[in-house]
Parts: sequence; structure tokens; C-alpha cells
Amino acid sequence: MAKAARSLFVCQNCGAVAPRWTGKCATCGEWNSIVEEAQTAPVPGTGLAKASRGRAVELRLLADTEGDRLDRMPTGLAELDRVTGGGIVPGSALLIGGEPGIGKSTLLLQVAAAFAAAGRRAVYFTGEEAAAQVRLRAERLGLAQAPLALASETSLSNVLATLAEGKPADLVVVDSIQTLWADGLEAAPGTVSQVRAATQALVRFAKAEGSALLLVGHVTKDGQIAGPKVIEHMVDTVLYFEGDRGHPFRILRATKNRFGATDEIGVFEMAAEGLREVANPSELFLGDRLTSTPGSAVFAGVEGTRPLLVEMQALVVASGLGTPRRAVVGWDTNRLSMLLAVIDARCGISFAQHDVYLNVAGGLKITEPAADLAAAAALLSSISNVALGPHNVYFGEISLSGAIRPAGHMSSRLKEARKLGFKHAILPAAGDLDGTATRLDLLRIAHVKGLADALGL
Repeated sequence: MAKAARSLFVCQNCGAVAPRWTGKCATCGEWNSIVEEAQTAPVPGTGLAKASRGRAVELRLLADTEGDRLDRMPTGLAELDRVTGGGIVPGSALLIGGEPGIGKSTLLLQVAAAFAAAGRRAVYFTGEEAAAQVRLRAERLGLAQAPLALASETSLSNVLATLAEGKPADLVVVDSIQTLWADGLEAAPGTVSQVRAATQALVRFAKAEGSALLLVGHVTKDGQIAGPKVIEHMVDTVLYFEGDRGHPFRILRATKNRFGATDEIGVFEMAAEGLREVANPSELFLGDRLTSTPGSAVFAGVEGTRPLLVEMQALVVASGLGTPRRAVVGWDTNRLSMLLAVIDARCGISFAQHDVYLNVAGGLKITEPAADLAAAAALLSSISNVALGPHNVYFGEISLSGAIRPAGHMSSRLKEARKLGFKHAILPAAGDLDGTATRLDLLRIAHVKGLADALGL
């Protein structure tokens, strides 16, 4: 008598398994995310089909593996090489996520075409488009003649069988992982079980054959990659493609990287011929800045090892509401609230009767604490209606006591500012600088009250 299939109730948001259906997931708290899935076969690669005795594997000393060093493969895009740490490592798995239409497929098509043009074998599997549609995009990007192997396929077994034939591929692109389905699972494509099984099988193939694997992942409404979190643990690198639809700029950011730093960014510009690399993003984010308008301050930041100058804009107006409005784009709302409280308590300047709007120009998202001083300068400039100096840059972290704490990479920030024509820098009093930084006129302040005094408030 055949054994009845076992039903699993799996949350499509976090991957948690429940014994029965419930309206709300007990693990992540998401409503209406529990879906029944019939598991008639074990997940591929788990080894649960039958019990078997393991075999002893060969153990090697760490020092003896020096000869197994893997050389990175350049992608043909310097910005992507910067984010990945110098190129893609053979046998590694990369997961890239981003909002629909942000340019993920365009980026991967350009990377795959660059691999193929360099004499490497690149294979592109698309599950969301027909091969003819990919061909149209390639013609628009000027890549129609690239020797790139292309197929439109959603069956995991067919994908693996195709990769097993012929010469091993140097690069495998799957767009997207949510469209693949495994034969042994009675679940719809995109569900937790299917995504987990497909990712595990592809990663195992990449490790065994030495092929670099690039996976595209859909994102949820919160901007996180859809599917179980275990997917991000299985891959070696997780990249997020960020950008604002109103701006042509795109930011490629690494949140996990086993072979490099996780705080590097790559900057691209979406053009008619595809994604164009931006060699000097500081000039791009500063743009046509109006230096005579109050509420504008230039922040000298650092993303990874790259100094980056960006304009922070503030608008403070009298509020007619009982609760003044606080609106932030590109910065943390909670950090703005903390900064307003510090200025009120330590400088005696209140924003309680004012609406506050803060914006980071260019669509960039800033998470660095050193942006506090630039944001404070923009806020004080707007509320006093006094424009800041057009050649000033600001950076420094403001503590709850009002003290200005030093920031890292101070010399590289000042060198970038000097290269772009800035002459004055307002920075923390603490922190060491090298000799080249003294070419700027430095104003070192130890407390936020010193910033207000410098502005005449």
C-alpha cells in the first residue's frame, strides 16, 4: 500500500513549518502566509531518500591547501568588481535582489556578455522572459553579437541536465530563482520549499563544477529578498540593487560577502544603452547644487573604502499642525528625531513648532553616523535662513551629550573634498590627520554648540 503524502504547513514569508493551518505565523507574525504543501519526496540534496552509512572523508591541514588558491574572474564592470572584492570567485554563488524594473536583468546580461566576450563560457537561463525578449534587450544594449548561451527554462532538472553537458560553464545566470520548480515537490514555483530546493541544488552544482552562479531574487514589499532566510545563508554573496525611480542612479550594495568587504558600493547610471559605470560618484550626487539656498550642507562620507560627497538638504517651516511633521528621505527617521532633541537640549534651539523635511540628494541612502554633523548644519541653516558656505564640507557623529565624536577615514574624506574644489571642512576636534589634510582650512569643534556658534545662532 502506497504511503500517503505528508502535508506541511509552511509560512511563505519566513519558512517556518506549522503542524496545522493558522491565520497568523507564530514565528514572524505575518497574516495569511501559511500554505499547505504536500511533500511526496525528500528535498533534493538532503540525503533523506534512504538511510545509508557515511564514508570517511580525507582531512587536510589548512597549510596544505595553499596550492588550491582560486583566482578571481573579472566581470568586465569595475564597479561590480569593487563590490565583490576584486572579481567573482570560481565556484561561488551570488544572490542579487532589487525592486522590479530597477535593472537587475540588465546588469546580469551585461556581465554575462562581458564574460562571453572575454572567452569564457557563460550560460543565461531566464524563467520570466522568452529568449526572443532577452534578444531584444541585448540589441538595445548593443550586445546581440555576444557569444552568450541562452535558454528559457523553469525546470530545475532540465537546467542541471543542460549544465552537465559539454564544457563546464564559467558563469551561470538564473533569472530568477523564484521561477524554478523541482519535480519531487508538489508545490507551486516560488514557494518556500521550491526556492529552497532549487537554490540548494544549484549551489551544490556550482561548488562541484567550479562554476560561478548568479541568482536573481525577488523582493518583498519591505525590500527583503523573498523566500526563506536560509537562502541568504546558502549563498556566498548577497547583493542589493537600490535606486529611486525618479533618478537614473543605481547603487549596488553588498550585505554579505565571504570573499570581500560588506560595506562597499558600486554606482551605476541607467542610460539608453544600459547601465553605465560612474567613476566619480561625488560629482554625480552633488550635481547642480544651489549654494545660495539655506538648508544645504555637503557631507563627506565613506562607503567601504570609497570617499563619497553627497548633499544633505533640510527644510524647516512653521507648522500649523498640533503634531509637527517629520519627513525623511535617504536617512534614518529615528536618528533625525534624536538629533532634533540634542539640538534643543544642548543649543536651546527648538523645532517643536516646525515641520522638518530632510532629504539626501540623488536617491542615496546614508547609514553612516558621521552624517550627524552635516544634517545638523543643514537643519540650523534652514531654521535660521542663513546659507552655509559654498565650499564647506561637514562630517562627525553627534552624541546625546552634544559632543562631536571622531569618524573613521578622516584623511580620505578631506582628500576627496579638496579634489572636488572644497576649501573648508568642519570636523570633530578629536582624531588624527596626516599632512595632506592641512591643505584645507579646518574648523575642529568638540560640541554641537560650537556649530551653532559658528553659524551665529
